[in-house]
Amino acid sequence: MAGSNVTALFRASTAHSPSYFTLNRAGGGPAGEITDFCIPCNPYFPTPAMFDQLGSRLREILTYYPSTADTITAELCQVLGLNPQTVAMGNGSTELITWIDHLLVHESLAVPVPTFGRWTDQPMETGKRVDMLLLPEAHGFGLDPASFVQFIRTRGSRAAVICNPNNPDGGFLPKQQVIALIDSLQDLDLVVVDESFLEFADAERSPSVAAEAVLRTNVIVLRSLGKNFGLHGVRFGYLVSNPTLAGKVRAALPKWNINSFAETVVFMLKEHRQEYAESLQQSRRDRQEMTWRLSQLPGLTVYPSQGNFLYVRLPEGADGVVLRDRLLAEHGVHVRECSNKVGSSSRFLRLVVRPQQDVMRLISAMEQVLYGQVTQMPPPQQVAPMLAQIPEPQQMAPMLAEAPAPRPQPQARVQQPRMPQPEPMLGLAQQPVPARGLGPARPQERPVAAALPGMTAGATGVAAVDRLITQG
Repeated sequence: MAGSNVTALFRASTAHSPSYFTLNRAGGGPAGEITDFCIPCNPYFPTPAMFDQLGSRLREILTYYPSTADTITAELCQVLGLNPQTVAMGNGSTELITWIDHLLVHESLAVPVPTFGRWTDQPMETGKRVDMLLLPEAHGFGLDPASFVQFIRTRGSRAAVICNPNNPDGGFLPKQQVIALIDSLQDLDLVVVDESFLEFADAERSPSVAAEAVLRTNVIVLRSLGKNFGLHGVRFGYLVSNPTLAGKVRAALPKWNINSFAETVVFMLKEHRQEYAESLQQSRRDRQEMTWRLSQLPGLTVYPSQGNFLYVRLPEGADGVVLRDRLLAEHGVHVRECSNKVGSSSRFLRLVVRPQQDVMRLISAMEQVLYGQVTQMPPPQQVAPMLAQIPEPQQMAPMLAEAPAPRPQPQARVQQPRMPQPEPMLGLAQQPVPARGLGPARPQERPVAAALPGMTAGATGVAAVDRLITQG
């Protein structure tokens, strides 16, 4: 790829990564093809047959106006078993977040960080105070509901948001804990449970609290369709709440805010429920195997996730910005470096779950950039489900405290071509890559937990957590 052209694109924006199309144009031609571990998309849905069907209807989809949002919403609700009076459908979940902020967040909002950036940036853009509770790295970025409630009471926040699973770390709260949380906050103006990635979770059979939200006066559940259906470009999502809240949002939405592509997909869903269910199941299996393979890289910490992405801490001495740029420029692998997420830093990447052949390309590229060599990992055997076997942080071995014995020589595998004379980031080119290295964060490097001060529209909303803490 055209390295300088591509990596320069990341300097132009501090809030989000460049789009896939922008990166491809900068790379140019077949050499610019990208394996994308940045955008959290379902790679198995729609099926090739569905794409063929959409392609055959492309002319009419692009030519004619879509139906009204009420018509499309009614069809979606029939498929999902929802009451249309409790649903508002938007042009992507981001449009709904915008209207939720404008209509229902009046003065302040509490949110655990790191999390999806629009939940911190959007309220600050409209002058609200955003109270941020730093999730403890030592506990795998897990949210303690009682601590969050106490934080809200201390700060006097009038609205609250949690993402379940959380983005970028994939942290998950069981359904009963979420219900207890929203009930303990029934006096707030608003409580939002963002379930955009919940379809990929398998920790519980029915983890959504959408049915409970409609029975409460101040609760909204947000759901994404683009992420689940692998169609980010279509832009569609919906919220579920009691009829009063849902109706207030529906009344504010623009006419024809849902496009014809979204309408076509919604009306195809009845015929493809089985394929959709199978795509989610395959994504869950991929997450399990990808977790195992990444955990073989020395010094890399992989956090438990219920989303279709994994949050990883890089080995000591590795910088995420440099790694991201080199992976993209030298290997055509696009990853999400997380220094521009409040509550995170350049020591962290979010890696989208992808099929095995793509994961092997990622592993090969990371080995070359980080360690200056490629090693073969044995195939996973009897992989424990959902990281259940990963020890608690205090039981984990230090990341790079001592070098384990060299790994036995494996069978050869297909490798990506190396760039001429690459410089390894960690200076380990002459050392054998050791075996599995899951280790804890070092306590002196980051605080276990801290409450970030309320931030207003005058703050950037995208600085690394270390800088925010020193300023607080």
